[in-house]
Amino acid sequence: MGGGDRVPQGGGPGGGPGRPGGLRGAIPFRRDQLRALGLVAPLLIFVGVTFIAPLATMLTRSVHDPVVADALPETLALLRDWDGDGLPAEAVYETAARELERLGEERTIGQVAGRVNRVQGGLRSVFTRTVRELADAAPDPAVAAETPWRDALAGIDPAWADPMTWHAVRTTGERFTSRHYLNAVDRERLPDGTIARQPEERRIYLRLFWRTLLVSGTITVLCLLLGYPIAHLIARAPPRRAALLLVLVLVPFWTSLLVRTTSWIVLLQTQGVINDLLVAIGLVSDDGRLAMVYNMTGTIIAMTHVLLPFMVLPLYSVMRGIPPQYMSAAASLGATPVQAFLRVYWPQSLPGVGAGALLVFILSIGFYITPALVGGSDGQLISNMIAYHMQTSLNWGLAGALGGILLVGVLALYLVYDRLVGVERMGLS
Repeated sequence: MGGGDRVPQGGGPGGGPGRPGGLRGAIPFRRDQLRALGLVAPLLIFVGVTFIAPLATMLTRSVHDPVVADALPETLALLRDWDGDGLPAEAVYETAARELERLGEERTIGQVAGRVNRVQGGLRSVFTRTVRELADAAPDPAVAAETPWRDALAGIDPAWADPMTWHAVRTTGERFTSRHYLNAVDRERLPDGTIARQPEERRIYLRLFWRTLLVSGTITVLCLLLGYPIAHLIARAPPRRAALLLVLVLVPFWTSLLVRTTSWIVLLQTQGVINDLLVAIGLVSDDGRLAMVYNMTGTIIAMTHVLLPFMVLPLYSVMRGIPPQYMSAAASLGATPVQAFLRVYWPQSLPGVGAGALLVFILSIGFYITPALVGGSDGQLISNMIAYHMQTSLNWGLAGALGGILLVGVLALYLVYDRLVGVERMGLS
C-alpha cells in the first residue's frame, strides 16, 4: 500500500488498540473530577445536613406517626375487627386496660394521650385519669358480670362508653395517615370513612393560607411600585451617585432583621413617631391616632421595607443593561414618553420584574419574625402557625403537613414562572 493508505499505530486522536493516548488523557480528567468533587463535598454535606435532612424528616412526620401503633398494638389489632357501630367488645376494653396500665408504668402515656387528643379534644385528661385510677378500678374476678372491664373504664370516665373515643384511638393508631394534610385544609375523616369539613370554630388553616397569599401578593406589588423607580434612578445615575444609592439600598442587609422590625414598632405605635408627626401637622387629632401596629397594616409596612432590596437589585441588574438610546430613538420616531416606556423600556425590564417579584413573593410567604412581632393576632400568617405547632403544641405532623403544602405551592409557582417566562431569563446579575 502507499503511504497514504497506512494507518498509524497509535490510532487517531482517540488512540488505536490499547489507546495509550486516551488513557493518558482520561487519568488527569478523572483526577480533575475527583478534585472538583472534593471541593464541592463540604457544601453538599452542609446543604444535606442543614436543609435536605430536616426537610425530609418533617415531610416524613407529616404522613408517618407510629407512636400510638407501637404503644397499643393489641388494642388496635382488636379494633380492626370492630364495625364502628356501638361499643367494642369486652376483649377490647380488657386489652386496652392492660396496655394503658403498662404505659403508666413506662411513663409514656403522655405521648399517646396527646396524639389521641389531637383527633378528639378532651381525651388527654381521660387517658391520664384512667391510668391513675386503673389499679383501683379493676373488677373483681370472682364477680360474674357481662362486661366488667367496660363498666370499670366507664366508671373512671364516661368517655369510655362513647364510641367516638374508640374511633379516635383507631384513627391515631394508623402508622401512615393523611389526617395531618386533611387538618391542614380544614377537613377531617369521619368514622364512616367520608371526608367532611371541620366544625366552624376549627376552620383556621385555609383562612391563613389565603391571608398569606393575599399579603404576599400585596407586598410584591408594593415592592414593585416602590422599587421600579428606585432601580431606574440608580441605573441612569452617574457612577458615583449610583454607587451611593446602591449603598443606601444595601444598608438593610447590614442591619439585623430583629432591629429593623422593632424599629417599626417604635415608629408605628399609637404614641410613636409617625402618629406624633401626623398630629403635629394636623392630619389626625390627638384622640384619633391611627392604629398601625399589631395588625395587618404593620405587617405589610414592615415586610415591604424588609423585602424592598430583593426587588430593587434584580431590577437594577436588568435596567443597567438597557441602552438609554432606545428611549431617545422611540421619541425621535414620534412616541410619547408613556408609549416609549410601555413599548420599549417595560418589555426589556420584564426579566428583572419577574425575578424580583418571584423572590419577594416566595420570601414573604415564609416570613415569620416580622408578622410575629408587629402583626399581633390580626397580622399572623401561616408561617406563625407552623412555628406554633413546632414549638408550643409539638404537633410536628401537622406542622410538616402545613410546610409541605407551602412547599408544593412555591414549587408550583416556580414551575409556572419557568413555563411562562423562563428561569433562564431571570435578571439576577
